Amino acid sequence: MGSMMRWLGGAVRGLRRFAYGVPTGRPRVGIALGGGFARGIAHIGVLRALEEGGIPIDFVAGTSVGALIGAAYASGTSLEDMERQGTQTTFKDFGRWTISRMGMASNERLEHYLHRFTTAKVFEELKIPFCIVATDLVLGESVYFTTGEIGPALRASCAYPGLFLPIQHHGRFLVDGFLTAAVPTEAVRRMGADVVVGVHLEPGLLDEKPRNTIEVIGRSFSIIQAKSVQPWRRAADVIIEPEVHHFLWDDFGKTPNLVAAGRVATLAALPAIRAAMESRSPHVEAEGADDGVGAGARKTH
Repeated sequence: MGSMMRWLGGAVRGLRRFAYGVPTGRPRVGIALGGGFARGIAHIGVLRALEEGGIPIDFVAGTSVGALIGAAYASGTSLEDMERQGTQTTFKDFGRWTISRMGMASNERLEHYLHRFTTAKVFEELKIPFCIVATDLVLGESVYFTTGEIGPALRASCAYPGLFLPIQHHGRFLVDGFLTAAVPTEAVRRMGADVVVGVHLEPGLLDEKPRNTIEVIGRSFSIIQAKSVQPWRRAADVIIEPEVHHFLWDDFGKTPNLVAAGRVATLAALPAIRAAMESRSPHVEAEGADDGVGAGARKTH
């Protein structure tokens, strides 16, 4: 019975690889990019180090700023262009102060900001399968977007509670994806990744008192997350955590430092990523037991 189950597991994984058009000689790698406002610029350094290390990226999922970086990368935008835009970014590029009972600002400008990186308007135009994760504020659950318009899904995933107005889209009342998926590793796993790399941008707790309402809200959420169980960690094979806790939410002017922090952390993680890929390679799977990922993984269309 054991050998039969192993054979069936290998057969299912082979069919999945064929369906997605990924070479059968290696496992498929997915990267999950978490949120963090300006700290998200560190994702650029992560992606750069993965490219330098020859790590393929077959799937991308993003929460909040990770969704913005992910959309740009999945569209084919160069990392150099992304870094250049990062140095020029200010709050007014994606936020507009407003008066509302639901928040202090609108992020409607975010859709226009995305067009600095790509002309793609729908997920189907992207070069890498991509998923944006938002949170349904009524049901308290993650919502996965992999088809249709990118703009509204991106705005929803970046609608930080208390700061940005919630987004009504597809009959849902949506806010920032970090509430249910600080790092969208489960989304990448569901897309069909054999190896999942998660990138977590821990804000930490600075010694200074908060400067404004935004920092009060942000630090409050950080404390809550630090004290709670984080299921996304269990869905990751490797977790990269760049040293960005000392950067503020609006430190866009420190783009080079943030990129460097992401690159350094990823270079250190490359051996673990390669080991995870080797353990998921077809010849290893054929000899070992079913890893529990194969039959349950699916696209989130």
